Amino acid sequence: MGDVVQGRQTAVYDGDVVVFLIGMRVNSLVRVREWLPVVRAMGPMLRELMKDKESGLLGFRTLPTWRGITLIQYWESVEKLQAFANDTGRTHRPAWVEYFRNSFKSGAVGIWHETYVVPAGNTETIYGNMPLLGLGKITGVEPVGKRGDTAAERLHQTD
Repeated sequence: MGDVVQGRQTAVYDGDVVVFLIGMRVNSLVRVREWLPVVRAMGPMLRELMKDKESGLLGFRTLPTWRGITLIQYWESVEKLQAFANDTGRTHRPAWVEYFRNSFKSGAVGIWHETYVVPAGNTETIYGNMPLLGLGKITGVEPVGKRGDTAAERLHQTD
């Protein structure tokens, strides 16, 4: 079973967390010159963030789709996420400007994101006989009983 962690586990994490979903979709396969730069922009951003332990990015997971890609990212705070996004000296801002200058108007490629700010005590995770993934991969896991046997207990919602 290799990397499978046996039993029922939960992520070892009690702090605030920002879940940031970001993705792109190729709308016109033949307009390669417009969507290829968008596809290529994410790798350098992720490498930059992972090298910088103070960036606030805790970790991420990549989910390819037929016409695009979705990333699930976990951040320490929305302030650190926004600081990265708006810093003209980092990889994101120039890529964003390039997208609007060269790709947005044609509609050949679409981009999207969703940001969820989750206060401490408002996350609940469970992994049953699974390899590490998601928040558990980033923070580690422990047996469910240490944080509560039910989702309600882990969310501190029991009477």
